[in-house]
This record gives sequence, structure tokens and C-alpha cells, in this order.
Amino acid sequence: MTEVTCDIAIIGSGMGGGTLAWALRDSGADVLLVERGDHLPREDQNWSPQEVFAHGRYKNAEPWFDELAGTEFLPGVHYYVGGNTKVYGACLPRFREEDFKAVEHTDGTSPEWPVTYAEMEPYYLAAERLFLVHGSPGGDPTEPWRSGDYPYPALPHEPAMEHLSRRFAAQGLRPFPMPMGVDLRAGGPCLRCGTCDGFPCKVAAKSDAETRAVRPAVDAGVRLMTRTRVRRLETTPDGRRITAAVAETDGRTVRIKAGRFVLAAGAVNTATLMLASGDLANSSGMVGRRYMVHNSTFLVAVDPRRINDVRFQKTLGVNDWYLPGPHTDRPLGNLQMLGKLRAPMIKAARRWVPVPVLRYMTGHSVDIYLTTEDLPDPGNRVVPRADGRIGVRWRPNNLAPHRALVKRVSAAMRAAGYPLVFTERMNIATNSHQCGTATMSADPSAGVVDPGCRAHDLDNLWIVDSSVFPSSAALNPALTIAANALRVAALGALTS
Repeated sequence: MTEVTCDIAIIGSGMGGGTLAWALRDSGADVLLVERGDHLPREDQNWSPQEVFAHGRYKNAEPWFDELAGTEFLPGVHYYVGGNTKVYGACLPRFREEDFKAVEHTDGTSPEWPVTYAEMEPYYLAAERLFLVHGSPGGDPTEPWRSGDYPYPALPHEPAMEHLSRRFAAQGLRPFPMPMGVDLRAGGPCLRCGTCDGFPCKVAAKSDAETRAVRPAVDAGVRLMTRTRVRRLETTPDGRRITAAVAETDGRTVRIKAGRFVLAAGAVNTATLMLASGDLANSSGMVGRRYMVHNSTFLVAVDPRRINDVRFQKTLGVNDWYLPGPHTDRPLGNLQMLGKLRAPMIKAARRWVPVPVLRYMTGHSVDIYLTTEDLPDPGNRVVPRADGRIGVRWRPNNLAPHRALVKRVSAAMRAAGYPLVFTERMNIATNSHQCGTATMSADPSAGVVDPGCRAHDLDNLWIVDSSVFPSSAALNPALTIAANALRVAALGALTS
């Protein structure tokens, strides 16, 4: 058995692990970043809708098991250096200030975080700078206060999006430019192409965790192990400290010894590893529970009279239904644009529809992603199975507000001049926004980690992925994951 030693072992190189490695790069500690996958290759197929969507070229996750349906499904996770950010849409909003407080929803209460927005705010600002966020303050009616401006101006709308923005405004809504993480600086490589959302970036212009965090960390001396899957964590006899991570790499076993360990493998895999290691850090019984993935719907609005020739569609958002206000008496959720859909991208889900029909439809459509918060139900959980597979038990909740959001956006799109509206709610496999399986809490009996993200039950274990989120809000979690990782690094406990 090969043995590797370091001061700090970070398991997972996505938004949480990669950002933490970057934050610790000059700490003087010997930091080892452990990634299950390899580098995603840059190649022409990165930008092929046929290869990426129809052929699933970069899908490399094993099947998971839906415990309620009794069937397998392919999860929306990707094992690469940079994790899911290699194919994410690079939409990087902050959670609202209210999201860190208790919020009443139709099906219950979204709980208060043990960390306030004010505590997170400087790290949001730092994360926006690290990930080159382009945005414009002042347009979003729910935007939280900020101590500094966006580092770069918002991406301008193309004509089709400008037209939709004006149509929304005519209905009394306040559309705004969505904050995006792309390198559109002077001399930056971003081409505003039509293959960003859901695609790898062939020119390293998307602010994914590998490009913006892992590579600079490695250049500064952080070590990176790829193709290394951690199977279990070993502890001292009293269970208070982790002594080693036992992993498999290229067919051989590796024992990773460190003074401190950080889990950042994603909410499902982090919880699975903890449960597989003898119910690690689970005196509360909450490891693997409170799994959340958002209620989400794809909405495709078609105007047969107007061709939509937009390339970079993902520039517009609407939050008028996010919090109670003039347009709603209860929180409903967020509207943001999808990357422009093309026929090959939806053929797999609509095999019975002829390609020419799909091509006509997507050539005349505006494509929208709608998100509503789901609530942390302890019954929704990760279930390690005796056969070694990962099981997920997830029953959606808070669906009435989501249906209301879909209804209101459908009406707004028809009023904006799109008479044909098609919707489809995403299922258990659309889980790129997963969170909540090892929540932070000041009370050890109610959560897995403390407000500094150190495990209550162990002296040398931290978690910095979305597992620690007490609630899911109704926005993309990536920037909040990064900001929290920067906060954990700044607290100093990892390097003291």
C-alpha cells in the first residue's frame, strides 16, 4: 500500500475544494487536493451539442438509485478536476440577505443559518473577484447590500434578450442582468459563444473551479492527485480524529495521512463517504439527511413569427417573485435564462419528435430556467446501499409555490409575445444544485458541523461544499459555496 502524507488533505476539487485550495496556497501548509476524476480534455467536441448532450461524452458518474421509485438514474454530477463547474452555466448570484434568515414558505420554514449575510458579504465580494463575475447592481429588486461593486460590468443583452427585457418591464417587472462568471475582460478569451451552459469551455473562458482556483493553487505549490477515489476515512480509537483517508488510484490502494481533512466531494458523495466510514461525525443523526436539490422547471416559449438568433442567451434574470412584494404574497422563486437550446440538446428527452420540428422550435424559442426553494426534510436523504451503490430518497416539497411560479412566468411570456409555452419539471437526476446533507449548526444535536464548518464530533475534519447549507434558497449555489470556502480559510482554524 502506497502512503502519502500532507498537512491538509482536501477531498474534492470542485467549487468548494478548489476555492479552499486556492485560499490556502500561500499558507505555508502542505496542501493536497484529491480528485476522483481526471482533467476534462480540451477538444473540438467540447462545443458539440451532439457529443455533449446526445452522446453524453462527458458524463462519467456511476448510476445512483432512486429509493422511492426503485429504479436507477444517472445523476447530474461530473467527476473532473473542477467538479460540476466544468459544465455549469457560470451563473454566480449571491443568496439574498433574507435567505440567511428563517423564511416562511407554503410547506414550512426555511431555517436560519448560523452565519449571517453580513458575515458572508466580504467573502462574496472576494469570490466575485476570483471568479471574474460580470454584473450590474441596482436592477434586481431583491439584491442584498454590497460593500463593493462587481469587478466587471454586466454582459450586455443581445437583441432578443433586450426585446424580452423591455416586454417584461412593460408588465411592471424589473428584469436585470444576471451575474455571470466568464472572462470577458479586455483581452479575455470569452467569445460569448452559444456553448457555455452545460458545455465544457474549450478556451478556458468560463470561470470554473479548475481554471480560476485549482490551476493557480497548483502553480503556487498545492499538490493535486487525480483519478483517486477515497473509499473511507480512518479514525483514532476514540473517534475524535481522522488519521488517514484510504483511496483507490489506478488500481492500487493509497493511504493518505494528514493532520487535517476537508470534505468537498459534493453533498451526496460527502455524506456517502462519512456514512461508509462508520457514521463519521454523526452523533446528531443528521449526516445524509435534509437533502435538497431545488424544484426546477425548463420553460420553452416559442414565437413562430420571430427567429431567435441569440448566441449567448444567459444574460437576463427576474426576481420579482423571489420574495413577498408587489407581485407575490409569498416566496416563489427565480427566473433566469438557459443557454440557448438546440435540437440535439433536447432530442434525447424527446426521441419521438422529428429533428426538423425540434430545430424549428428551438430556432424560435426563448429558454428559461425556473427555480423554487425546496425545504430541508430529514426524510429526504442519502442512503448507502448494501450493494455499494448510492441511494437517494427524495420526495419534492414546496411544490405549490413552484407551480405558481411556472403559471405566472407562462402568463408573462405570453404577454411578452410568445403564444406557445412548453414546460417540464426536472426530476431526481437534475441534482447539480444538491445541498444540505451535513448542515452547519451551533447546536451539535441539530447539525454536523459548527458555524466554522468544523465537525462537531471530530477535531480535524471540515466540510466546505454545499453539504453544510442549512437551506437551499432558490438560486444557484456556486458563488455561496466559494464564498463560504474563503470564509473558512480566513477563520484560520485549518492552519493554526
